[in-house]
Amino acid sequence: MESAVNNCRLIFSSGLYSKNGGEGPIKRESLQQVLEQVRSGQLAVGEALERLRHLPYEDLGFAKVDHHRALRKGFPEVVLGLGKSPSQVAAIAAALAEKSDKVLITRVGPEVFAKVKARLPDAVFYEEARAIAVNRAPRTCPTAGVVIVSGGTADIPVAEEAALTAELMGCQVERLYDVGVAGLHRLLVHVDRLQRATAVVVVAGMEGALPSVVGGLVSAPVIAVPTSVGYGASFQGMAPLLAMLNTCAPGVAVVNIDNGFGGGYLAAVIARLAGEGKGRKRQGRRIQDKASRRSELD
Repeated sequence: MESAVNNCRLIFSSGLYSKNGGEGPIKRESLQQVLEQVRSGQLAVGEALERLRHLPYEDLGFAKVDHHRALRKGFPEVVLGLGKSPSQVAAIAAALAEKSDKVLITRVGPEVFAKVKARLPDAVFYEEARAIAVNRAPRTCPTAGVVIVSGGTADIPVAEEAALTAELMGCQVERLYDVGVAGLHRLLVHVDRLQRATAVVVVAGMEGALPSVVGGLVSAPVIAVPTSVGYGASFQGMAPLLAMLNTCAPGVAVVNIDNGFGGGYLAAVIARLAGEGKGRKRQGRRIQDKASRRSELD
């Protein structure tokens, strides 16, 4: 129990709660009460952590930075660059980098990157994905199973946003680009790779038929990402969006137009949960094997 209390103290002292006051952040007295309840046994460690899932944020005035999102969601808050000034994006990124070993900023260009780079020298600009990332996490073996598919070359920027998101979330990503339905043979030569996937992100514009085709070939979940690529009657992505929502292939989920981040995020969550499930199965088999050996000795 003492070690659990110390761990809680470490969490609190690490700056995960805002020191700027305001309506949202937890107060010191509340933290003290939780710690004392854990120490006395009135509050289980798991319940204390559950309470912490709702806390806290750092108030920058123009933004309230959610430092606890990694605890609740398994990945830190991601910054959408659209609609924010370069200085605002840089300030939010710097605040996130103080508390997290990963930062992801989407939908930005070189001007924003220059501001972020000035404050975070290890930031990297991914031009094709139109994103900035900071990754200070220790290298680990990536989770396999995510495949990103694009219908055409023009869909690659959205596909790369999905790929970068999944990679930053710890996944190994395979890319299959420009394999749309206008030349279906380009896709069919990769069926084996698709069928080994844990989650498939399919990015397509025009008529948006590709996710339905892939959905009919694989048992893994398919995340369909419509893009705004296409001529007039595609209505900036509405046509592929509606086509994907009306798919007859089971196991296809659809995110918003051009939302590569959303597709990559969901694929990474699926792959991570699948990997954890496999790990639990292996652990269960080892326990059963040990129990069997003991019974044989008895």
